[in-house]
Amino acid sequence: MISRLRNPHYMPEISVKVTLLNFMITPMGLQDQLLGIVAAKEEPALEEQKNRLVVDGVNNKNLLKEIEDKILKVLSSSKGNILEDETAIQILSSSKELSGEIIKKQTVAVVTEKKIDETRNLYRPVATHASTLFFCISELANIDPMYQYSLNWFISLYTISIKNSRKSRDLDLRILYLNEYFTSSVYRNVCRSVFEKDKLVFSFVLCVACMKSRGEFPLDIWSFILTGGVALENSIPNPAPDWLTEKSWAEITRVSNLKC
Repeated sequence: MISRLRNPHYMPEISVKVTLLNFMITPMGLQDQLLGIVAAKEEPALEEQKNRLVVDGVNNKNLLKEIEDKILKVLSSSKGNILEDETAIQILSSSKELSGEIIKKQTVAVVTEKKIDETRNLYRPVATHASTLFFCISELANIDPMYQYSLNWFISLYTISIKNSRKSRDLDLRILYLNEYFTSSVYRNVCRSVFEKDKLVFSFVLCVACMKSRGEFPLDIWSFILTGGVALENSIPNPAPDWLTEKSWAEITRVSNLKC
């Protein structure tokens, strides 16, 4: 069975009889995918080298497996004392030599790939920010089921933003320009497709998501936004009860005590 529901709920008696597989992309998985895209656009030679190392690594592992199988076959088929079998000794010797060369190549490749990953990870703030935006707009479906945005559309917009954003040789500035341009691009494109009454909600959710991802949104402020402090006692008397409700005054009092 396949469901297109974003978060389907099944009765317990059904859940115990089936295995549920969630094919939704995870934030970390999306980050890695977006990191590969921005690295390929910004450092194409580096990304090409990394891809080549990955392919070479797989081929080397397959060669090592073939060598192991070959050695086992020689050992199992050899009759009598294997030390007196010149053919077997030659095969084992050449296999050992080839295996040593492959292991050396793998060792060099691991060091090279580590250096490449260090350079790629300099662009991770771009991928992390873009991933935050994707999961932010995905939540719009909770407001209206019509607000559905595909990953292909998002990646296409992401790629265009990398191309059109302001360039800079300073990496920190380049990352800033990439994030600012893509945020603006996502906001403009999404606002074209949502109702006017939902644009303010989207703006707020987008702002909160960006601030939380940077660690700039204190938990106590978020808690206040969600609860409003209605249930808390307020010992300070309302100075203007004729036009200010007790609920509003309680919220003002609580906001004044927050560390912003």
